[in-house]
Amino acid sequence: MATSVVPQVPQKVGVVGYGRLGQSLVSRLLAQGPELGLELVFVWNRDPGRMAGSVPPALQLQDLTTLKERHPDLVVEVAHPNIIHESGVQILRHANLLVGSPSALADQTTEQQLMEASNCWGHTVFVARGALWGTEDIRRLDASGGLQSLRVTMATHPDGFRLEGSLAAAHISGPRTVLYEGPVRGLCPLAPRNSNTMAAAALAAPSLGFDRVIGVLVADLSLKDMHVVDVELKGPPGPTGHSFAVHTHRENPAQPGAVTGSATVTAFWGSLLGASRPLQESLDFCALQNSHAAASSPPDLGFTSADKSPPLPLLSPRPLSALQSVPGGLPYRASYLGASEAFGNCSQECSGGREL
Repeated sequence: MATSVVPQVPQKVGVVGYGRLGQSLVSRLLAQGPELGLELVFVWNRDPGRMAGSVPPALQLQDLTTLKERHPDLVVEVAHPNIIHESGVQILRHANLLVGSPSALADQTTEQQLMEASNCWGHTVFVARGALWGTEDIRRLDASGGLQSLRVTMATHPDGFRLEGSLAAAHISGPRTVLYEGPVRGLCPLAPRNSNTMAAAALAAPSLGFDRVIGVLVADLSLKDMHVVDVELKGPPGPTGHSFAVHTHRENPAQPGAVTGSATVTAFWGSLLGASRPLQESLDFCALQNSHAAASSPPDLGFTSADKSPPLPLLSPRPLSALQSVPGGLPYRASYLGASEAFGNCSQECSGGREL
């Protein structure tokens, strides 16, 4: 990784959500932020009482609609998809936005509103990969036109699920029960807090998107302290008729009943660092823009000209399913990024004669 240069002007960061993820990010920002050129300017939580005694009173934001008074450069959402539905547009009016609940983008109205707000106010939408393993490989294969199918299976103990709608009353029969199997778009509103890995996969593979990436949610009584994510993808058949295929199996330790695994918490910190200085970090990072946006100048994020090294290569301009240009050809500044994937126990099987 290239050596980064701390911005002369600290990047001001706000955190929305103070659950396990939010607590970890706030703790790191307070302890490490100054030396990294990051300044925590507010923390908001739907239940303000949860911040008492751990978040300095001056940093507690009681009303999210007043966030502009803190002048954030980046707002990190680690709360619930409803925050993106309800406040995503307002946040983009004042700052860049790192979405920690990408299941919100399965809602096409929300997606369109964020694109229009990004265009209007010139701020960027980032998506953290979270627990998704192999994001960059998926993105590259999809960009080359070689991705034909993608299936993401997430299994954990039933206590780790926060289900809604028809899944809330799902009957667990036997040691391992498949609760849902189908398009990711249909799963996200039923399991908004347990489908973010699948939503990230749909965004990484825009040729398939939310309607063609398959999500599988499994209740496994044996996985009391573990989240297991399997990612299976296939490419086109080769000369012999056999298809290129990859299967990754990731075991992520988790506290009993927790929605977020331990390795995911660590990965989010890397995503925050990448979103706070996307023009200088050599992370697994890619900006998604249409041809008009690619020709325009990136938004000024407060770095000196010497710090403005280019990001990694852009995706080829083309329709991007969940992340596409808005009507009229205006640029939609959106980016997909993640942290290093060297977390958790992972096994990967490749067939087809080559690695991605």
